[in-house]
Amino acid sequence: MKRLIYTFAVLFLCGCTRLNAEKDDNTALNKLELRYAKEFSAEYLDNGCISVTIGADRYTVVPENAAIPSDTGGSAVIRQPVENVYNAASSAMDLIDGAGALGSVMMTSTKYDDWALPSVKEAIDKGEMYYVGKYSAPDYEALMEADCSLAIESTMIYHSPEVKEKLEELGIPVLVERSSYETDPLGRMEWIKLYGILFGCEERANELFNSKISQIEEILSSEKTDKKAAFFYINSSGGVVIRKPNDYVPEMMRMAGGEYIFDSNDLGTDENALSTMTVQPEVFCEKAWDADILIYNSTILGEIASLNELMEKYPMLSEFKAVKTGDVWCTEKNMFQQTTGAADMIKELHSIFVGEAEDKMTYLYRLEEQ
Repeated sequence: MKRLIYTFAVLFLCGCTRLNAEKDDNTALNKLELRYAKEFSAEYLDNGCISVTIGADRYTVVPENAAIPSDTGGSAVIRQPVENVYNAASSAMDLIDGAGALGSVMMTSTKYDDWALPSVKEAIDKGEMYYVGKYSAPDYEALMEADCSLAIESTMIYHSPEVKEKLEELGIPVLVERSSYETDPLGRMEWIKLYGILFGCEERANELFNSKISQIEEILSSEKTDKKAAFFYINSSGGVVIRKPNDYVPEMMRMAGGEYIFDSNDLGTDENALSTMTVQPEVFCEKAWDADILIYNSTILGEIASLNELMEKYPMLSEFKAVKTGDVWCTEKNMFQQTTGAADMIKELHSIFVGEAEDKMTYLYRLEEQ
């Protein structure tokens, strides 16, 4: 009996020892609460670090002065404070700014004239931020001289894998962000929480996000209108470029109480990852001629000054219902770069659908005859 008790005791102690050996310092305490975003997650670890997952990539955010865990499970280590950042994902810049961390971004892959964010242009004017080349051909020497601590890339970097490899070879962790893959516009905006984590300003990021959501809660719960809208531009070849029905722009329209003119049954199968597709003018006309609202996307070919200019460029639109009723709108250049403006865009779209819109708003303006 004593031998049996002794055997059990030995097995118990060995088991405890094995469990303790297997337990590392990366135990998750709790997850970051996300209401809309699906493309990233974050877990707070008991060693003070934060584990971030984006797609198939994992990152360990290590606080300043904290020890780097001995086992990070193959994740990339991002050491705080995150400074002298190279941001090659233009959609992330407004989120970083909204979180209060724009001063941590020193380099960009977007040229000055292509920015629609005043705060970014101001930073470039002051010499606090500068262009270091396209995402596919950055100035590595400039990155090293600036002591870059993080490169933020869009998924376009996967088309130039040698660039990502070179950055990592130089000791610069590369975070590939996927906010543009969120089909929910509020999910895109919720990525501000990730940048709050990275730059140590979670409280401000959460406050901004919650404030934006509270502004549209009534709209989200209100009854839908019966208004239908088209969102488009016409390319140099004469094709009409529209947003896919499952894209976040049509989703904003639905959230705002309207209806997008196209659905998946109209367009057939299109499995590529692009958010837009090109249709023949005949297909567009068949669906959009009686749309209540037309929204011209000016971000690609430039803004339109008047309804006359739009009709001169595209005479086929002249018989459309929205043209006759004067419900034709144009986007401002900032619509796609100002990611934190999703809630405000929904508000503007809602005002258009219910007939209460001002002729000139932050993201949209009415095209009138001159």
